[in-house]
Amino acid sequence: MDTPAGGFLRPPPIPARLTDVHLPRACATAAVLLLLAPLSGQAQDTSHSDSLLADSTTSAPPVPTPSITTRTFYTRFALGFVSSILAHETGHIIASYAVGGHPTFGFDRGRPTIYSGVDATLQPHKQFIFSASGLTVQMLLDEAFLDIPHKLSGGFERGILTGGIVTVVFYTTLGRNDRVSDVNFMAETSSLSKDQVSLIFGSIALLHAVRIHFKGRYAHFFSAPAPSGGMQVGLALDNR
Repeated sequence: MDTPAGGFLRPPPIPARLTDVHLPRACATAAVLLLLAPLSGQAQDTSHSDSLLADSTTSAPPVPTPSITTRTFYTRFALGFVSSILAHETGHIIASYAVGGHPTFGFDRGRPTIYSGVDATLQPHKQFIFSASGLTVQMLLDEAFLDIPHKLSGGFERGILTGGIVTVVFYTTLGRNDRVSDVNFMAETSSLSKDQVSLIFGSIALLHAVRIHFKGRYAHFFSAPAPSGGMQVGLALDNR
């Protein structure tokens, strides 16, 4: 017997001429088939839903691929750090031109140095502006990243923040007594002492570090995203 779409069994065709014996039997057969047809359709629907359930349970959802790798994170971090140092030097150059000087480039005991082109003895206030501009630009740059609302922070931003804080720490500790040190020149061309200059910039850098610590978007500050989507930090040794 044919099974039409929809799952109902079609009763056998009845001859055009029926005798008295064939009619009750045909009616009874048709009635039984009509009663069994819904059960047959339900069984087909159940088997179909079971197959769909099996497909949905056996097919695992695709694992999302991390949008950033560990190498990319630290590359951007390094670029941000270098950008902060370049912003420091750019601040010196702009300040020199702003006060009427002509900056020059040279080396002081092998260390690259930008000279203001200003006579610090005759124009100490201009030299002070030149010397203070580098750290000031870095602190303003860090302040902008900390104040501008945004949800996520990548490696580049964290590198810039690190560069600003590390530069201040260097100039207020190891580099404060160098003859071309910004802190040294600021103390010599103003009424401030080295300790006072160090305290001013050191306090700003410390405040930035505290704000970074309490901002959720800077959690795991030096950690790179792991392939599994978490965070990882450290070194991996490959034995070959």
